Formats: sequence, C-alpha cells, structure tokens
Amino acid sequence: MSATAAGHETGHQPAAPGAAGEARTTADFWFDPLCPWAWMTSRWMLEVEKLRPVDVRWHVMSLAVLNENKLDTLPASYADFLRDAWGPVRVVIAAQQEHGDQVLGPLYTALGTRFHNQALPRTRETLVAALEEAGLPASLADYADSDAYDTELRASHKEGIDKVGQDVGTPVIAVPGPDGEEIAFFGPVVTPAPRGEQAARLWDGTLAVASVPGFYEIKRTRTAGPVFD
Repeated sequence: MSATAAGHETGHQPAAPGAAGEARTTADFWFDPLCPWAWMTSRWMLEVEKLRPVDVRWHVMSLAVLNENKLDTLPASYADFLRDAWGPVRVVIAAQQEHGDQVLGPLYTALGTRFHNQALPRTRETLVAALEEAGLPASLADYADSDAYDTELRASHKEGIDKVGQDVGTPVIAVPGPDGEEIAFFGPVVTPAPRGEQAARLWDGTLAVASVPGFYEIKRTRTAGPVFD
C-alpha cells in the first residue's frame, strides 16, 4: 500500500535446499499487518522460500507512522483507516519486543489471514485469536491502545523506509545487490500472490534488477485490487 492509497500458511516455511555449498540469501521484509498489498507480497515470499535457498527476515513498519503528518490532506476514509492502523502494528511490535524476532512471521500470518482472507474486523477479539494461534499471550492485545513500544516501532519503521525513501510505502523488501550490499525496493506489488515456478521467476527477476547499479523503478497503473486466496 502506497503512502497515499489504501490459503493460510505458517509464518515461516523451511527454505528450499540449494545445491551443496550454495549460499543462502536473506530477504528483509518490512510490513504493516493491515496493508493488503504487503500481505500479497509476503505470501509470495513464503512461496519463494519453498523454491529457492532464501530466508525471509520480517520487520515492522507502519502506515500510521508514515502518514501521521498527512492526515489532513488524505481522503477521509483513508485517514480513518490510518487512525485504526495503530492498534495492530503496536501489538506486533510488542510481541517482537517481549518474545523475540521469531514470532513476527507466525503472528503476521495469523493476523493477515484474519484481516485479509477472512475480512474480520480489527477488534480485540480478532487480535486475541491471532495471538493465541501464534502461541502468544492474549494480554499482548492490551498494547493496541498503548504507546509503550512506539519508540521501537518508529525505529523499525525508519530502518525500512530509510532504505527506499519517504515517497513509497509498504511492503519494503531488501535483497543482496552487487558486491553483496543490500538493495531495497518498494514492492513488488502483485495480485494474486504468484505460486510455483511463476513465484520463483519473479524472485529471480528481483535479484536481477537489484544487481544493476542505478536501477530504481518499474511501474504501471494498477487495474485490479488484491485477490486473496
């Protein structure tokens, strides 16, 4: 989901084994649990983990933080969405801070499945159900209305957005580029999430464009909304 736009898997699949001695690749992925486009891209990355020697490392970013100084200039419906977006992402960052990075993938899947595939409301009941599915205490839902970890949320958000600039949104993905340095992009934005060999080819293409010094953008107008499996 840009700064101005509004199958249930486990949160982390074992990556496909590569050839003997083949180096593994880490893909850093920043998400807001309410963004449908980040959700589509994240499901693609879980598919890539099955097909390529790739490990996804999850990070939190926030559409509420990204747009907090723009609410007066945005459509009223999107501004209302952003005000509601604080709760879920605060719960996710609290879970990470109190239980470790390894809970991010499973909790994201539990939340995203409910928000996107099942279209459940962004209520405490939905948050608690997702937390329990991810093996986390229901009491973490209390953080939806707390700014206790907002410093950590803003730091995680800043880490991701600093890699791509303020004029984009979520998802942000960072992959190895030339000489091993990390190259980050907004996207890819896809619908529905590619599966099988199509998913693998898109990953190969992502690495290919990241390998080109000076590559910045490929884009076309979206003509379809998110298609959830």
